[in-house]
Amino acid sequence: MVEALRVAIAEDSAILRDGLVQLLVDRGFVITGAVGDPSALRSSVAQFQPDVAVIDIRMPPTFTDEGLRLALELRDRYEGLGILLFSQYIETRYAADLLSDNAAGIGYLLKDRVADVSDFVEALERVAIGGTALDPEVVTQLMGATRQIDSLSVLTTREREVLGLMAEGRSNAAIANALVVSEGAVEKHVANIFAKLDLPVSDQDHRRVLAVLRFLES
Repeated sequence: MVEALRVAIAEDSAILRDGLVQLLVDRGFVITGAVGDPSALRSSVAQFQPDVAVIDIRMPPTFTDEGLRLALELRDRYEGLGILLFSQYIETRYAADLLSDNAAGIGYLLKDRVADVSDFVEALERVAIGGTALDPEVVTQLMGATRQIDSLSVLTTREREVLGLMAEGRSNAAIANALVVSEGAVEKHVANIFAKLDLPVSDQDHRRVLAVLRFLES
């Protein structure tokens, strides 16, 4: 049997926190802690070492960016810990720092844009095993539309669309479905993106993550 993923939750709303716990338990996840403030999450992660932490951004005491700053701290302290930011707000001040070093195992979803529970669960699983899951609105605000076009001018319009969907954490099959093209066509676009962004095959680097980082930093 595959071992169940271990999840820590930090959400100051008791109703939403309990709802997330029930949702994930029903789908076979193990909840190592469900807390309402950064300090409690810090202690819970240290004690139970989950695979991934779901973190709201605005939590006590100031309800501004405590969750995002804690995510940076946990990311630095626990190698391999997945971080899924789950918020109503887009905070760019620290989000770029969180993504700039290595976007593997990072997610940022907006609560009011998750239309399907299965999408949330899929994103959580992807982040837990080192993938990415970024809401397109988050990507747009982090990069700035004008700067994106300037920096990625070597890519065709379709290649930029593919790269944008890659930044959301979608697989080639999911990208093909979204763009209504064959998976083979997506594979060709991805190969072109790697070539144009000068991302050669490497045993040490994940080219998909590096391409997304280039997209976010552009």
